[in-house]
Amino acid sequence: MSNFKQLETFCAVAARGGLTAAAKAEGVAPAMIGRRLDALEERLGVKLMLRTTRRVSLTYEGSAFLEHCQRLLADIANAEASVSVGSLRANGHIRMTAPAGFGRRHVAPLVPQFRGLNPEVSLSLNLNDRVVDLAADGFDCAVRVGEMPDSSLVSVRLADNRRLCVATPAYLKRHGTPQHPHELVNFDCLTLSGDISQNRGWAFSLPHGEINTIVHLKPGGPLSCSDGEVLFDWCLAGYGIAWRSTWEVQAEIASGKLIPILEAFAAPHNGVYAVFPQRKHLPLRLRLWIDYLKQQYAKPEFWQSHGRALANNP
Repeated sequence: MSNFKQLETFCAVAARGGLTAAAKAEGVAPAMIGRRLDALEERLGVKLMLRTTRRVSLTYEGSAFLEHCQRLLADIANAEASVSVGSLRANGHIRMTAPAGFGRRHVAPLVPQFRGLNPEVSLSLNLNDRVVDLAADGFDCAVRVGEMPDSSLVSVRLADNRRLCVATPAYLKRHGTPQHPHELVNFDCLTLSGDISQNRGWAFSLPHGEINTIVHLKPGGPLSCSDGEVLFDWCLAGYGIAWRSTWEVQAEIASGKLIPILEAFAAPHNGVYAVFPQRKHLPLRLRLWIDYLKQQYAKPEFWQSHGRALANNP
């Protein structure tokens, strides 16, 4: 039992970022937490945490060990819940990551609502456009947009996504509407700079003999930015044509603020995915979270409201 308590303490300190916070949550003295960690490190013969008076940080070995401990504690919690009186309840912590723009609009608003339905689950959300290593960085799952490369990760498709060229009615009235992707050279195109994901350019499906092939064009214009949210704002202000994902512009298309153009040449759909490390048994809390995302994303009105209205009115 003492060994198990050491593992619980190790996970609590890692989750709360310090001995004092973990001690306060358990109602014991910080010295007690420190003694448990010392005993655990001595038993394993390895340093798991670098500790100062203000914060702790995991060593490489500590990060790897943390993932195993969290999985073990989650399995024990789920096993206990499955035989407890009453219905099966999820508990524990979910650590997840998502792209910054998509996460702000379509993941973050759902987090408090999900926790309202599962009050014994805590969640932390990391918004980062860098594709993180889930296992190395200690994440339980990630939401990703685009086609999934072959990897050891498991992916669950949550929704469809598509990239479209869009512009305001006022811009198109002033400058006309391109009828073919090659005509974009004559228009103000708002392009993403310094981003590896779009180095190949804007993707279009163009006829090639009897079949269509994906062609990448690199339109130019007087304005470019490394932040997609800025491009969206510039487009909405009428400064030019942008190539944006439907998850970002669906609400504005529905309201008429933006008009999709060159739809006949749009590239095929890609997807929005939940990805997570290969596991034989997925924790209940994670299964419920993924199912919840799928349910919300299946509602057309969710995308037309950017998810905020629904999230504010559970």
